[in-house]
Amino acid sequence: MTFPFWMLIAVLAVAAFSIRVLGLVAGDAIRSSRHSWLLGDLPGLIVVSLVASSLAGQSIGTWVAAAVALFVAYLTNHVIWTMCIGVATYALLVWFGA
Repeated sequence: MTFPFWMLIAVLAVAAFSIRVLGLVAGDAIRSSRHSWLLGDLPGLIVVSLVASSLAGQSIGTWVAAAVALFVAYLTNHVIWTMCIGVATYALLVWFGA
C-alpha cells in the first residue's frame, strides 16, 4: 500500500477515536447538567427519529402496518410481538395488494 492509503487509514482512525472521546465528554457534561433526564429517553428518541424518517416517503400500506405495530406496542409493551405483528400486517397488505 502506498503512503496516501496509510495516511487515510490514520486520519480515519483518529477521527473515529475522536468521535468516541467527544461522545464520552459530552455524555459526562450532560449527565452532570440539568438536562440529565434526556439521557434516559435518548434511545427511544433515536428509534422514533429513525422510524419517522423511514416512513417519510412510503406507501399507505407501510403507514398502516406502522400504525398497527404502534398499537400493539402500546397494548403489549413487548418488542417481539410488536415486530411480529407489524411484519405480518405488512406482509398481508402486500399479499392482498394494498
